[in-house]
Amino acid sequence: MITEAIVLAGGFGTRLQSVVNDLPKPMAPVAGKPFLSYVLDYLANQGITHAVLSVGYRHEAIIRHFGNEYKNISLTYAIEKEPLGTGGAIKFAMQFIENEDFAVLNGDTIFKIDFSEFYRYHKHAQADLSIALRLVEDVSRYGTVLTKDKGRISDFLEKGQKAGAGKINGGIYLLNKSIIEKIANFTGNFSMEKDVFERYYATYSFYGFAFNEYFIDIGIPEDYHRAQVELNLT
Repeated sequence: MITEAIVLAGGFGTRLQSVVNDLPKPMAPVAGKPFLSYVLDYLANQGITHAVLSVGYRHEAIIRHFGNEYKNISLTYAIEKEPLGTGGAIKFAMQFIENEDFAVLNGDTIFKIDFSEFYRYHKHAQADLSIALRLVEDVSRYGTVLTKDKGRISDFLEKGQKAGAGKINGGIYLLNKSIIEKIANFTGNFSMEKDVFERYYATYSFYGFAFNEYFIDIGIPEDYHRAQVELNLT
């Protein structure tokens, strides 16, 4: 069972500046409360009891709003002094994780998968690292993840390389401290997606498991406005 998670909550929200001014992206207000509240609500429902919030830009706003506890989740803050990229942020935040296995989520995305089911797939496959994939009708806006052999990842395609139905990175990962320490021998700023996933998927057991649950990424104004309606109904 997974009880700890790292939430990547340090985004600038560059593409949302027209609608959200001077706030970290996860603090963008959605139906009267920060988007990050919905992410933490989801984690609370999935049995997470400790979350490490990886923060940077305007982190004071996040700490002031959420404090050290949210519902049944204790909160710890990994404060970046300079941007570390997704990989650097995860590696830095890992120092506050107590267990060997943990989850990673994006603070500007909600993907309502069942953590218990995801963890069962991960353990059954004896995966070094697992990615929750979202089935979509058109992958052209996203990068695409290709899988074979019961979910073993076989390739990552850049945005625009493929169109039509397929599987995309849903932004939820299960991993173990030891695999990150073994693979990510980087320091400072590096990308989890480019420097770890795309570089090592053929060397280590990286798996992707597809789900069709509710998914929204508020990274662009169109979907941010959609969230105002959809999350107000949940």
